[in-house]
Amino acid sequence: MLRSDDTMQTGHGTEELPPQPDGAGGMETGAPAGPAGGPASGAVQNLLASVVDFCRRRAVLVVLAGLVLAGLSGLAAATRLGVTTDTDVMFAPSLPWRQAKVAFDKAFPQFQGLLVAVIDAHEPEEAEATAAALADKLAADTVHFHSVRRPDASPYLRKEGLLFLGEKELQALMDQTIDAQPFLGQLVADPSARGLFSALSLLGIGVEKAQADITPYGDALRGFHDAMASALAGKGEPLSWQRLLGGKTAELGGPYKFVLVQPKLDFGSLEPGGAATAAIRAAAADLPFVKAGDARVRITGQVALADEEFATVAQGAVTGLVISVVLITAWLFLALHSWRLIVPALATLILGLLLTLLFASLAVGTLNLVSVAFAILFVGIAVDFAIQFSVRYREARHHFVDLGRALMETGRRSGTQILVAAAATAAGFLAFVPTDFRGVAELGLIAGVGMLIAFACTLTFLPAMIALFRPRAEAAEIGFRWAAPLDPLVVRHRTPILAAFAALALVGLACAPRLTFDADPLHTKDPTTEAMRTLQDLIANPVTNPYTIDILAPDEAAASALAEKLKALPTVDGVLTLASFVPKDQPPKLAIIADANTILAPTLAPHDAAAPVTASQIRLAARTAADNIEPALAKLPKDSPLVAIAVDLRAVQAAPDATVMALNAALTRFLPDELDRLRTALSAEPVTIANVPESIARDWALPDGRVRLQVTAKADYRGSAGLRAFVQDVQTVAPNAGGSAVTIVATSRTIVGAFRTAAIAAFVAIAVILFVALRRVLDVGLVLAPLLMSALLTLLAVVVAGLPINFANIIALPLLLGVGVSFNIYFVMNWRAGAAAPLGSATARAILFSALTTGTAFGSLALSHHPGTASMGVLLLISLACTLAASLIFIPALLACLRPAPPA
Repeated sequence: MLRSDDTMQTGHGTEELPPQPDGAGGMETGAPAGPAGGPASGAVQNLLASVVDFCRRRAVLVVLAGLVLAGLSGLAAATRLGVTTDTDVMFAPSLPWRQAKVAFDKAFPQFQGLLVAVIDAHEPEEAEATAAALADKLAADTVHFHSVRRPDASPYLRKEGLLFLGEKELQALMDQTIDAQPFLGQLVADPSARGLFSALSLLGIGVEKAQADITPYGDALRGFHDAMASALAGKGEPLSWQRLLGGKTAELGGPYKFVLVQPKLDFGSLEPGGAATAAIRAAAADLPFVKAGDARVRITGQVALADEEFATVAQGAVTGLVISVVLITAWLFLALHSWRLIVPALATLILGLLLTLLFASLAVGTLNLVSVAFAILFVGIAVDFAIQFSVRYREARHHFVDLGRALMETGRRSGTQILVAAAATAAGFLAFVPTDFRGVAELGLIAGVGMLIAFACTLTFLPAMIALFRPRAEAAEIGFRWAAPLDPLVVRHRTPILAAFAALALVGLACAPRLTFDADPLHTKDPTTEAMRTLQDLIANPVTNPYTIDILAPDEAAASALAEKLKALPTVDGVLTLASFVPKDQPPKLAIIADANTILAPTLAPHDAAAPVTASQIRLAARTAADNIEPALAKLPKDSPLVAIAVDLRAVQAAPDATVMALNAALTRFLPDELDRLRTALSAEPVTIANVPESIARDWALPDGRVRLQVTAKADYRGSAGLRAFVQDVQTVAPNAGGSAVTIVATSRTIVGAFRTAAIAAFVAIAVILFVALRRVLDVGLVLAPLLMSALLTLLAVVVAGLPINFANIIALPLLLGVGVSFNIYFVMNWRAGAAAPLGSATARAILFSALTTGTAFGSLALSHHPGTASMGVLLLISLACTLAASLIFIPALLACLRPAPPA
């Protein structure tokens, strides 16, 4: 019977309640009197009810204590909790591949923490000049940069570069250069349009007298015509003498020039490299070719990618957060119907999150790209605890008008269910802690403890807040009236429903081998950012592809021997070592160069500076050249470039001075530098490893004698499957291989292994907790069966959607455990207590709105500009939908096949 204090405060004073039996009213449809928890210990139920009642009676003190704890937690988190985007810290340092990477990074620190300025331009000389000027500017900026270097601008490579060509390529290039000797002689003496037109004049005379074959000069003549036509049209595109004299060899180094910068990082900023990046952009903006639009400077590298990661994640985050809060509040209103319950529920959620932040700051200190998502997991599951308690409180207020009695009954009836759900969920998360995947291990630790914190807040702070806000009594049943007719429908059609789920589960199981894990962290980044677009361009170029393997050999002899073995592998495209910077077959190549130098040296010998050229002198030279070329045109085909040049020369004679001088600059701007490069290249000498300069050697050899090898894959082996084959191939020869390709493959193996181990441990731990709480194998099976079903449905949906698992979205898997266990426990424990209509019950209402609230938060993630975050949101929505289907359809159909046993 009700005690004497079971009264309700109304506007008319104190109203006595009619006598009711304890537990009457069937707080779940069809529930008999007695504890709703059935198998749960009555002592535990009474203890939880007493805790709730204690917090209600001392509501002010409890709420004040909660607010103080919230403030201290927020302060501690703000000052002690950090975030890192370094994917390396997401794995245990004891892993062999991690140890190898750490050792390599320590041995070659110059490759770490880089900003990379990538320069390309219309002409290679423009790129070279821009890179050189940028490097000089940045080297002078000691405020923002520790070091600045250009690995592709070594004087050693400029002098010995010809020796790296094949013998046939070298001979062809030297022959081409010797053929251009008449041009070179005129240009060395007079490096201006006047000198060039004089050379063209001689060529015309030679053709007219049948003493010259212009075929070898075809490419050069077309280049002259294009540059002249551009200048006459007012565009003034400079002529690339490097392409003219070098031909295809000018493209061997690729289209890009690089400036490698180690910036001074500000770790107090969300973008530690932001100031350094801004300094590079400011320096580049003032460079002449960049201003003119002829060259561009783009920034990539580890630092830029990490900075852009934060910027991308933050983009639209505030808008998404506001929309999520509005929608979540709307769902809470539909579930709870009163701001007097909504505010306590939200306050409880915030307190729990802040306390979990405090724990994270003390236990972890620095969050990684996976563990940073603990807040999503916490909100997604903790909101379920708050909604369950609040909805069940509303149900109790319908039967027990007194607020205190209703809170005690809610604590007694739903407290044990929430406790079991929190314990099982925490066990599922904590199963990830021992794994080598530190990202999810830390996430599991924080989220696991967070579940216990959420339970504590739900059973203490929430009742105190409800007591202070004093929601009104409920006039009607809290369950879904519209869903009540669905219960008998599910009972009648339980067999086909279960058969359909079984079929889907079998298909999902069959799809398991097709589930892919994408371990490449680049695929979780926004591909539209500058750093990522630049990196994708580098990946597409075989010369600059970053997916390589690094190996450390004991010495140069061992490195050379290993290189030969690696080159024989079918997946390997090339191998670089320190010896790669010593040209092979030097004697015959040096002989070819010496022969060419003998012929060209007198021609290339520097002259005294010619008198400054004037527009009138250029016009005169153009007229003379045209007069000597035109008689020869009859002997040339109509498409001969000399025909077009004759037209250009006549146009020069009529052009204004400004156009003529612009044409002179376009034709000869890069000529002096190219003549110097040619003189230097023709002075090549025999070299050995001892001649390789320190600026190059330090990237390939260590003081203790060890030598680095860099292995690149063939184009067919640069995808995910190809990289695995490439790494496996190389590791058969060099088991200690490391580098980006090895890291990507090894992380995939580590993550898959960690989840396999954790999933088994979580399943066992949850089963043990459920057995302790429920005491029946059947009950445990009824909770785990829908969990397995939702997992298989999620697997099927992911494979059908073609959604790979990656670093970001993998947190959906532990969330599936958490939410699935919680939802399932509520229904099974109610069923054991005798509830015969689960879909029309208050529990179904709480589960549905809990799922909608969680799904709204996930939906905002799915709309993120950051691909990793978006994929996480999509997978979370998929897993939540599958969990909800298993809870609201599969479980009722399954329970309909069974008769509930009497409570233990």
